[in-house]
Amino acid sequence: MTVLQLISSEGFYGAESMLCTLARSLAGLGCQPIVGVFRDARNPHVEVVEAARQSQLRIEMVPCEGRCDWSAVKRIRTILEECSVDVLHTHGYKADLYGYLAGWRLDVVRVSTCHNWPDPKLRMQTYARLDRLALRNFDEVTTPSQGVAGILQRSGIRENRLSFIRNGVDVPAFRDATPTLRQELGLDRQPIVGFVGRLVPEKGGAELIQAAKSVLATRPDVRFVFVGDGRMRQEWLDLATRCGVAANVVFAGVRRDMPGVYASFDIFALPSFKEAMPMAVLEAMSAGRPVVATAVGAVPELVADHQTGLLCTPGDADSLSGAILDLLEDRDEARRLGENGYTRAAGEFSAEAMARHYLGVYNRALGRRKTAPHWKTISRAE
Repeated sequence: MTVLQLISSEGFYGAESMLCTLARSLAGLGCQPIVGVFRDARNPHVEVVEAARQSQLRIEMVPCEGRCDWSAVKRIRTILEECSVDVLHTHGYKADLYGYLAGWRLDVVRVSTCHNWPDPKLRMQTYARLDRLALRNFDEVTTPSQGVAGILQRSGIRENRLSFIRNGVDVPAFRDATPTLRQELGLDRQPIVGFVGRLVPEKGGAELIQAAKSVLATRPDVRFVFVGDGRMRQEWLDLATRCGVAANVVFAGVRRDMPGVYASFDIFALPSFKEAMPMAVLEAMSAGRPVVATAVGAVPELVADHQTGLLCTPGDADSLSGAILDLLEDRDEARRLGENGYTRAAGEFSAEAMARHYLGVYNRALGRRKTAPHWKTISRAE
């Protein structure tokens, strides 16, 4: 079975990480994965391409200029035909819309994963409405978020074509990794509180910096490290300066050595205002790191309070700083939470389990299409 995983070049960390993990795992199950990435010359993000290349995955680029580029539709259609793609698996509204048009009247199964829902801006809401219309014509729609699943059902996605599939992680890759970021920053024994994700308002970076001010009043040796990029980088850096903590805050940018990044952290913090099922939390758990996160989206399904991490109220910097200080002062408790998190990640959120669920979705959709007129003969992974 040949599967084209299609994602926008700017991507977003959770989808990018999940896509590459899924593609690698599908290859292990006998599939032939292809990673299709949009390339916008005006905004040439290369993160997804670099991650796929690092995983030794086949990559197909889709040049795309502007909001509606018919040459991009033609390029995707060419890939589908020349590579004899059986399943087109799209990630995000842009991939959904272009994939829907490219697959029109082709014998290809269309599957979408809705990782989250667009921002509540007028322009993004317009895209969301178009996305929902397109998704009604997909063979299967999946999501790692029960909240998003409810939105999809209310928007007209048939229940028998909607699946809830948890994200999965290549757990062994994160266990006992070398702490590359700690070495690079020249930090020996100083505690590191780490954040991984897009630098956007809903991730709560401003609250983490405000919490840092309280933490550093008691523990001036702590470093707060932000891994990722986004439009709030300069604003959060300015906030750190105003709070008097800039010397203890590091913006490390986008990294490709993620196991080494998590191994460098003593505590992982994700103070988001909204989430689906964040890959960063699963990766931190896989690395055995204690997690401090806000109780939003599917986070409470991953982080059991005081069992695999600590949960805080969104927007409450005092709650966040208190949880971080508790783990900094009680290292035995921090180790216990980290080990419990690792055990849960290894047992319930493996990459192979995720891939097998998706393979089941693909085969179910292929089974429906096979009964349609003029369906081509294909070979499928068992």
